[in-house]
Amino acid sequence: MKNIVITIFALILGITALSAAPEDEIGELLKYVSNLEGATFSRNGTTHTAKEAAEHMRMKWQRQKKKIHSAEDFIDLCGSKSYLSGKRYTIKLKDGAEKFSDEVLKAELNRIRSAAKK
Repeated sequence: MKNIVITIFALILGITALSAAPEDEIGELLKYVSNLEGATFSRNGTTHTAKEAAEHMRMKWQRQKKKIHSAEDFIDLCGSKSYLSGKRYTIKLKDGAEKFSDEVLKAELNRIRSAAKK
């Protein structure tokens, strides 16, 4: 019986160790945004650099930390739309493609998680 309990405990610890903490994933997303070379972010009709967009998202994260329990929460509450106007944020990428920021962030989160599994 003792061996079974130890085995279960070890499995739980192993699973926990494999999953990244939300703060780590959010940090990776902010780093990704900040380093999007040549990208322009649009928020409420004004454009911003990638670094400005990352700082804005970071500020929103700091203000709403109690509500954010996952990287998905971060994307929904900090990286997708304006709290005041409800308008979605967009990103014009270096190649000229324009996308909603939450779609870009979700794709990057999937890439981060896939890379972590390898």
